[in-house]
Amino acid sequence: MKSLIILLLSIFLCSTAVAQIHTEKKVAVTQKELFNKVAKLDSSLFAAYNAKDLDLMKTFFTKDLEWYQDNGGLIDFEQVFINFESIFHRDYELKRNLIKESLEVHPIEGYGAMEVGSHQFRHIENGKLEIGTFKFLMIWKNDNDNWKISRLVSYDH
Repeated sequence: MKSLIILLLSIFLCSTAVAQIHTEKKVAVTQKELFNKVAKLDSSLFAAYNAKDLDLMKTFFTKDLEWYQDNGGLIDFEQVFINFESIFHRDYELKRNLIKESLEVHPIEGYGAMEVGSHQFRHIENGKLEIGTFKFLMIWKNDNDNWKISRLVSYDH
């Protein structure tokens, strides 16, 4: 009887360990898929930015957007796009490049994901290349696989 209990306990422990290993592998794959999804969204958003496509850019943000900027305060959806329109009409070309090695993506259970990283904005002003490197945090809302940024923090300007 004692050996039967030990055998059953051993089987239970082994099956639990195998299930845990399987779950951990599934989470790792899911995390990689999430990272790739958000990285692709980031790339698409800033391809629209670099092309100065304001209408396409709007599709990446929720209407209740809150954008917090260290040097500009809290900005809502309408003001964000008034600002972008102003930027797009400047005399110089402003380009955004993600610093790829800085990119982090973290799941937000039941909501979407958090994207954290650094990016550079480049433009030529008065014949001189100007480069600014800044940090950001974007909260992506997943609404039935329709991903949009609902909150954004831009800092270290």
